[in-house]
Amino acid sequence: MAYQRNYRKEYDNYHSSSKQKKNRASRNAARGSLIKTGRASVGDGLDVHHKDGNPKNNKSSNLKLTTKSSNRSFARTKTARKKRVT
Repeated sequence: MAYQRNYRKEYDNYHSSSKQKKNRASRNAARGSLIKTGRASVGDGLDVHHKDGNPKNNKSSNLKLTTKSSNRSFARTKTARKKRVT
């Protein structure tokens, strides 16, 4: 009999890890900083894009507002890695 994966447990373990909690807090802080400066507003339907892909780099030059569809979809290689944009 084949081993059955518990996807729910994997999902919960991933999102409850201290590393992911810190990344999520940093993303929330980035959104908050854009709202505070007036570049974003609550309920505007836009995502905060980190240009370098690092959720902990919240310098204003690294943050950009984009639509959800463009921020959550990236070109992928055959091995499912992000393609480099030059």
